[in-house]
Amino acid sequence: MEFSLLGPVTVTGGSGELPLGPAKRRSVLAMMLLQPNVIVSLEQLITCLWEDEPPAHARTVVQGHVSRLRAVLAEGGAELHGIELATHGSAYLLRLPEELLDAHRFSELLDLARPERAPGDAVGLLREALSLWRGPALTGTVPSPPFAAASHALEERRLAAVEALATAHVALGEHEQAAVVLYAEAAANPLREGLVADLMQALYRSGRQSDAISWFHRTRQLLGEELGVDPGERLTRAYEDILHAEAATPAPHHPSQRHTTTGPEASGTTDSGYTEYTAPSLLPRPPARFLGREIQLRELSDWFTATAQGESPVAVVTGPAGAGKTACAVQWAHQHAGAFPDGQLFADLGGFGEGEEAHPAAVLREFLIGLGTPPDRVPPSVEATSALYRTIAARRRLLVVLDNARSSAQVRPLLPGGPFCATLVTSRSRLDGLVATDCARPVPVPAFGADEGVALLGAMLGAERVADDPQAARELVDLCDGLPLALRAAAAQLTARPRWRLARLAAALRDERRRLALLSAEDAGVAAALRNSVARLSADDARLLSTLAMGSGRQVDASAAAALAGSDPDRTRDGLDRLAEMHLVDEEATDRYVISALVQLFAREAEAGAGPDGAVPDRPARPDTDRPGAAPPGDAER
Repeated sequence: MEFSLLGPVTVTGGSGELPLGPAKRRSVLAMMLLQPNVIVSLEQLITCLWEDEPPAHARTVVQGHVSRLRAVLAEGGAELHGIELATHGSAYLLRLPEELLDAHRFSELLDLARPERAPGDAVGLLREALSLWRGPALTGTVPSPPFAAASHALEERRLAAVEALATAHVALGEHEQAAVVLYAEAAANPLREGLVADLMQALYRSGRQSDAISWFHRTRQLLGEELGVDPGERLTRAYEDILHAEAATPAPHHPSQRHTTTGPEASGTTDSGYTEYTAPSLLPRPPARFLGREIQLRELSDWFTATAQGESPVAVVTGPAGAGKTACAVQWAHQHAGAFPDGQLFADLGGFGEGEEAHPAAVLREFLIGLGTPPDRVPPSVEATSALYRTIAARRRLLVVLDNARSSAQVRPLLPGGPFCATLVTSRSRLDGLVATDCARPVPVPAFGADEGVALLGAMLGAERVADDPQAARELVDLCDGLPLALRAAAAQLTARPRWRLARLAAALRDERRRLALLSAEDAGVAAALRNSVARLSADDARLLSTLAMGSGRQVDASAAAALAGSDPDRTRDGLDRLAEMHLVDEEATDRYVISALVQLFAREAEAGAGPDGAVPDRPARPDTDRPGAAPPGDAER
């Protein structure tokens, strides 16, 4: 039989958890377990059960709970374990071997640990002690002052064990392990100066001086705002030590000195409690029949090579729906995977899909598990999870690909902070905020020109079939607006109809009523991709796009657009800028915009026949196609 206070108050017997009943009954048991083998008076139990004036029948209520607890323990085999709940006049005594109580075992292990003298032994003892915790102490008891005080005291002991474990790692020279142990606790207890001071030292000795100093300034600001005080001596001394390098180990200064990993290397469990792992490779398969994009690939390589020392480079691969942003990013990632031996992470953020966009907490959890963190060690809050992720990534050479992002805010918590990491983001939005705050490098991916588009058709259909009809091939590129997604859908139509010449499909696509339907292949289509982009617009911007589409030409200046929309010129300019940011129009020159033929056609059809939800009839919504895995074999050139 086992009694638990370090989390929910429970009693476990041979057949499982015993039914303790309501909160007050659990509280009676918890108060006696906090003082095992000590007589507890009836008045003390009444005080802990009622914060305000107790009812007149309080004594009877407590006696009833004690009687029921005695019966439950007896049914669970208490006598066999030497357990007895006895009555002593108007008081009670719970006799039990104290080793059956998790709080007692925790205290014993903590007292046995000597992190300075025997750090290797201390790591094992402290990890065993901390593993006894299953949540906040005394969960399930009534919220009275006695239990609040007891819970606080137990939590202080737990934090002392965390600090002692970090001290043991430091004594072993495992500063990165110490930072991992301390980071989540410091995030959850930002005003605990000793904890923050220890974290600062561990971060500095791990080569993360900027993070260590950032923690000091953040804590100093919190102390001033919340308590109106300055940092204490211990926190100030840690800051000064870092500034003067009195107790620090220099961080590596060149990529050749970079560490491969900070913890797990093969299999088993490390002292920090994080399972050892094989470097994750989460990239989608390489894009099929990828061609072109030499300029973008070279620009990405130059940017990551030329990034200033100590910075974690970020690039935003941006462009219209169906342009092949994901293919470009994944192609570069596969080409340079060898430069990131500690792992390549990938997440579809769902920013322009039909479902809900991915929440940063869910993505971080998958990343941490991939990096070797046991699922039960992943913190519950985004802030703490992000902090742990940055700590683990700090000394690893990681490539992070964040596909299909909607906004900069969605991306920021997922950026690794380490100087040896690189991040590729793809989005239909320019993500100007990420450019401003993180110096992200925009890498535009435009539609294909005539030669590139014809080459893609040749790669998919065979060079001979395209060479038999060169003029029709160029017309197909034009009718597809040079979008790789549209060209691949057209090639799929021709592959399914081997007797068709290219000119026959070109003639069919000239019929604007059929074009969008023909440029679809099961779950991959231009209409579905554009629908997901337009769905992210405000009502005003969607109306402006419809107004532009209904015009006689594809080019329009801001003043003419304002006149067509019957709107204020300044508001119209702002709307046009937002449409340009989403790549639904292009700004050819100042205040002069052009709308592509396919966008114009989609907006016209939506305006003419949209249902209440804005969807075009007879064209069912399909999943977003601006990412790998959404299209048939040629998917990667979207």
